[in-house]
Amino acid sequence: MARYIFITGGVVSSLGKGLASAALGALLQARGFTVRLRKLDPYLNVDPGTMSPFEHGEVFVTDDGAETDLDLGHYERFTGVAARRTDSVSSGRIYSNVLEKERRGEYLGKTIQVIPHVTNEIKDFLAVGEDEVDFMLCEIGGTVGDIEGLPFFEAIRQFIHERPRGQCILMHLTLLPYLAASGELKTKPTQHSVKELQSIGLAPDVLVCRSEHPIPEKERAKIALFCNVRPDAVIPAYDLKTIYEAPLAYHRAGLDRAVLDAFAISPAPRPDLSKWEDVMDRLENAEGQVNIAVVGKYTQLEDAYKSIAEALTHGGMANRVRVKADWVDSEKLEGEGAHLLDGYHGIIVPGGFGERGTEGMLAAARYAREKKVPYLGICLGMQMAVIEAARNLAGMPDAGSEEFDHEAGKTRFTPVVYHLKEWVQGNYTVQRKVTDDKGGTMRLGAYTAILTPDSKISEVYGGATEIEDRHRHRYEVDATYREQLEQAGLCFSGMSPDGKLPEVIEYRDHPWFIGVQSHPELKSKPFEPAPLFAGFVRAAMEEGRLV
Repeated sequence: MARYIFITGGVVSSLGKGLASAALGALLQARGFTVRLRKLDPYLNVDPGTMSPFEHGEVFVTDDGAETDLDLGHYERFTGVAARRTDSVSSGRIYSNVLEKERRGEYLGKTIQVIPHVTNEIKDFLAVGEDEVDFMLCEIGGTVGDIEGLPFFEAIRQFIHERPRGQCILMHLTLLPYLAASGELKTKPTQHSVKELQSIGLAPDVLVCRSEHPIPEKERAKIALFCNVRPDAVIPAYDLKTIYEAPLAYHRAGLDRAVLDAFAISPAPRPDLSKWEDVMDRLENAEGQVNIAVVGKYTQLEDAYKSIAEALTHGGMANRVRVKADWVDSEKLEGEGAHLLDGYHGIIVPGGFGERGTEGMLAAARYAREKKVPYLGICLGMQMAVIEAARNLAGMPDAGSEEFDHEAGKTRFTPVVYHLKEWVQGNYTVQRKVTDDKGGTMRLGAYTAILTPDSKISEVYGGATEIEDRHRHRYEVDATYREQLEQAGLCFSGMSPDGKLPEVIEYRDHPWFIGVQSHPELKSKPFEPAPLFAGFVRAAMEEGRLV
């Protein structure tokens, strides 16, 4: 049965908490333990897939088709453990499950209350798969004391007391603000945050204190005394040059040792951190720089493309170069704006929804094709490359997407991209209508693509003729136009196993121009970069004459 580590937060950013969770998972792995990380989100009352990227950032998709919080991306990138649908739950999902059970009669007419029905549902979620790993790390979103989180904290309190003594610990992250006027770190916010936890029956075993300045031993001792933790369990967390320094930094600070001491695991296996030392060596000793333009619709919030940003970093590691990504608003490329792409060594057009900004994406695809600049189109970026080819190479000036016509409420385009109404998932056929509810109705999760031998995409994947990546989309390139587009020079080099759905397109006469319907960035890791991103950065190096 797994040991549980509950990670809560005081006045600290969600990135700090998610990063600490991921780094701790990596450190426990380095000592030979198996781990799984989970996210409980008290604030999210809807499906993340229906929320604007401007509000919630990226939607991370798992192999089994769950749309989740972007913190699960951190978990995967640091531990290499593929997240599952059961690794993320929101308050909306918890309450929905309780209502569904009530309507099925599972509560036999009882009055439904937060305690015990909601808290029991949360505890059931926590226990899923606990026999599979040594440690289960459960991050609770938000800040202790917020009213949304109270049922979750109560459920955790019950869960801890129902388990054998020593099987669960609590790790609490707080912020130590620095007052420049007086030149001092203030510990009161941490003390009050811990006091708030204690008032609901929870006491932290390990404190992680975020700080921009070194924490004097006197202040650490003060925190330990007033927060009732051991002095060596007060762990400093300083600002880092890169998030991938976190496992090494937290190890130096003693986080993994403090956690194992809290579980009375002694002696513990020595950690093998060579993997993370190699990651840092590649980052710190880069041999040059490539400049990449990411032409997207949600560039005002970088978290909207979090996995792409990290996958580019991983691609740079694979080639020992630094990747400088500039986030270019696609609307600025419309009209005569394509010249803004001059000087870049590569262009990425990522996914998105809706017509806004797509003319700029088409301009980026055309620029890359005509100027022979390496291009990687992801999801919508692939569809834009197909529409651009149809308009400018295949004699279809009115080519477009059904998505844009549905949005406008009138027919304006010849739809070379159409609303996906039916596809095969495993042994089943899935059917969708345009009028279906939007939440969770896309083609989601991992799907197989069959690659054309001797194609550029096959070469990128080491000669493979079959790959699997994650999808998230409602619209698909129409294979009806395949012959017409291939005669114009656009090659369909990857198809679904039944041959009906285009998965990959490329130009054979271009140094490196690939579009994929999937999201390969979601599976990229610092120690296992996504092949497409490693290949794209390599092509950008050749464009920049770095090889």
